[in-house]
Amino acid sequence: MPDNFYLTTTLPYVNAEPHIGFALEIVAADVIARYHRLMGEQVVFNTGTDEHGQKIYQQAQAAHQNPQAYCDEYAVKFSSLKTQLNLSYSHFIRTTDSHHITAAQEFWRRCSAKGDIYKKAYKTKYCVGCELEKTDSELLDGRCPLHPNKDLEVREEENYFFRFSKYQTALLSHYEQHPEFVLPSFRLKEIKSFVAGGLQDFSISRLKAKMPWGIGVPGDENHVMYVWFDALINYISTLGWPENSENFQQYWPGIQLAGKDNLRQQSAMWQAMLLSASLPPSKQILINGFISVNGQKMSKSLGNVISPAELVTRYSLDGARFLLMNLGPFGEDMDVSFGRLDQEYTAYLANGLGNLCSRVARLAEKHGLGVADWARGELTLRQPAKPQAEFVTAMEHYELSTALSWLKQQITIVDQHLSETKPWLQTDVVQAKKDLTIAIQQIIIVVWQLQPFMPEISEKILNHFRSEQITALTPLFPRLEN
Repeated sequence: MPDNFYLTTTLPYVNAEPHIGFALEIVAADVIARYHRLMGEQVVFNTGTDEHGQKIYQQAQAAHQNPQAYCDEYAVKFSSLKTQLNLSYSHFIRTTDSHHITAAQEFWRRCSAKGDIYKKAYKTKYCVGCELEKTDSELLDGRCPLHPNKDLEVREEENYFFRFSKYQTALLSHYEQHPEFVLPSFRLKEIKSFVAGGLQDFSISRLKAKMPWGIGVPGDENHVMYVWFDALINYISTLGWPENSENFQQYWPGIQLAGKDNLRQQSAMWQAMLLSASLPPSKQILINGFISVNGQKMSKSLGNVISPAELVTRYSLDGARFLLMNLGPFGEDMDVSFGRLDQEYTAYLANGLGNLCSRVARLAEKHGLGVADWARGELTLRQPAKPQAEFVTAMEHYELSTALSWLKQQITIVDQHLSETKPWLQTDVVQAKKDLTIAIQQIIIVVWQLQPFMPEISEKILNHFRSEQITALTPLFPRLEN
């Protein structure tokens, strides 16, 4: 029986078009999922849309739309990324799905039965952009640093609260026992420091009279669930929890990918909620940084938001995937510009992998080479390659840019082999064929491992060199037009 592997992205709010930041997250998740399938594992890959909360409600009102109709319209824009970016996710969950609503209400009941939910009146500062309460220490000049253009709301009402403070010791113990629970390591240090500083119970409901767009609180028709309490439960409701306990137990706990603005919610709030519901904590949480454009934060007002569609139009589908994974280590803040992307596309794809494959295919055609010349020994049609140790080590630690850099080095090595042997100048035909066969075999090995990153191009290259008679190859990555 194959091993089971489960990973999920965060669910983006449906209050804006998909942008390069989420594209980075979901393509990284797709690369991980495809790698684990390549290794023979049974993979569940989850994503979807987060559709409740005040931010969505206000956007729908501003658009003069019913909230559900508004969510339906934007959910399509995110589900269309499956085709646009060639994603292999198996599950797409919407937090307005009937099963998710039922699961969220059952989760609430379990936390309540544990004595971890209570009602009280309170007053707080609230950032609608983050959908989070804010303490004075988190503010910069009295504003949320992530949403400085949004006025904070002062809320004073009676809400239900979750006993977050009860789980401080349990969370710190879990972090100590699992030193790679949050990656990169400096994010684990950050959340440990936050939890060690003391936890405040947080509000998990909103008065329905003021903000009706949410899942109803069990047993209280006057309240709806706080959006974060509801949304986080998607990671298990998508597995069929609580009814399908067999499927849930087969795949949970899983790997979660999130941005750094989600660190607290994913690695502390959600984990405390799981403990309260007597469910296992997540397996691991991968926290990414932010993407800036030409040194500036992406902003509609600045007109510098880069969409996935723009990337695919300019660089091709697999070109866009490659360039996203080539931005830098997952976890670090990254800066991007079309100038930089153009240079890397030209260097690594047009002049790199694309040119190498075209040269070798053209020479193979000239010398009458085919699959029978390279498919022997460990390299067969059924199993054209096997992952190399350096690649496996990087991928198993989710160091995707490291794995990609190593593969780029292998492409350079093949180029160097050709430059040294110069089969196009060889008068010894046997030696020329031998040198070309070595190049083809190395291309097969590298491209087999490139499949998670560039599935379409990889399949095209592998199939081309599997031909009985290899022919010249049309350019895989055409030159960019200025």
